[in-house]
Amino acid sequence: MTLQQDSLRATSSIQDSPVNQKISAREQMEALNPEAKKLQFWIRTQKNAPAQEPWFSPVGADDSGKLASGQVAKNQLKALPYRWRWSDYRPYLDKISQISARADVAPVEFADRQSIVLMNPGLTERIQVTNTIRCSISIYNPGDIAPAHVHSPNASRTILTDNGGYTNIEGERCEARRGDVILTPNGTWHDHGNDGVEPVIWIDTLDWPLMEYLDCAWVDQDYQRTFGTAEKIQPVKYVDGYSQKLYSNGGLRPTFVSHQRGFSQKLTPLFHYSGVEIRNALITLKDEAGDPYEGISMELVNPVNGESVFPTLRYGAQLLRPSEATRFKRETSSSYFVVIQGEGYTEINGQKFDWEPNDVIAIPNFLWRRHVNTSGGDAILYTVSDATLMRNIGQYRAQGKDLEGTVIQLDL
Repeated sequence: MTLQQDSLRATSSIQDSPVNQKISAREQMEALNPEAKKLQFWIRTQKNAPAQEPWFSPVGADDSGKLASGQVAKNQLKALPYRWRWSDYRPYLDKISQISARADVAPVEFADRQSIVLMNPGLTERIQVTNTIRCSISIYNPGDIAPAHVHSPNASRTILTDNGGYTNIEGERCEARRGDVILTPNGTWHDHGNDGVEPVIWIDTLDWPLMEYLDCAWVDQDYQRTFGTAEKIQPVKYVDGYSQKLYSNGGLRPTFVSHQRGFSQKLTPLFHYSGVEIRNALITLKDEAGDPYEGISMELVNPVNGESVFPTLRYGAQLLRPSEATRFKRETSSSYFVVIQGEGYTEINGQKFDWEPNDVIAIPNFLWRRHVNTSGGDAILYTVSDATLMRNIGQYRAQGKDLEGTVIQLDL
């Protein structure tokens, strides 16, 4: 029987129904879909998926961790709030370090990295912490080197150990310490390693899932071929602190140098953000009123134009004073944060996640959250979110609850 005959038969069955008998439109339409599928189309019989209910309604959508069904949002994934404890993942980094030290071929040679890759339990084993962010935690033994490479995702290192090794970006050597954030924008050649005497640990953050979704994820590791050199790593053209020296004077932009480095169309030329300077800036402002939803908060920005360091990801740091509790907030961006200092907990969608230094916590979009510092000292959190992406496509929105619990719109 031909497709045309099948279609005619299905149409006939509808027409043959008695006039006064109500038919099930959904069933009749669904009956057409097996044949329609062969022609690569679907006869719509469903509303939009629950995940697409308006998050800004009084209750808000609560579909975290659920796999959408049906044709409208088939296999749509929603991330869950989740916490990765330092006390849980550190032993595995030590095991990787020990294996690497005894290996005939180091893991960095056959796997590109020596790391654990965090998986959000709501994303069915995909290696990402939110729908747009991949996060891994790497350990490098003394002498380990990740050869020069370049890729389409934007990336960063957040240093967790006192000595953080180094990253060489477009010939600028950045020597890292705990709390430093080192950026490797897309289109910049970079290599990194450890020339110290102890293993170093850092968090690798990338907007890789976003690039993957756009079918734009690629890596080039053939530095030798590209530049006609026998070396796997870049020669150092700029000493440690070069970009910090150029751009450390806020509000003043050097005009005697090109701000283009690498071949990315939108990148920050300041690659290295010092953890000591971030902490000092937060502490200097701790007597200010701050933001009731974020505490004393700052954003890492491109010093040339004042915009976010990447067109996709926003990097921020916030300080919570002793016993400070923020008010509830929710926004259309998803994020994760790492604890740099202090102890406390974060409440997400009614779940309480206590935290201490080096813990990592994912906050999916649309969910109410607040932070509480339970320690007697200051707490410092570093956050990475896709808020910049949401702003750039006109989809960023934020709400908060005032002291009476009334939902209010927050300034963008």
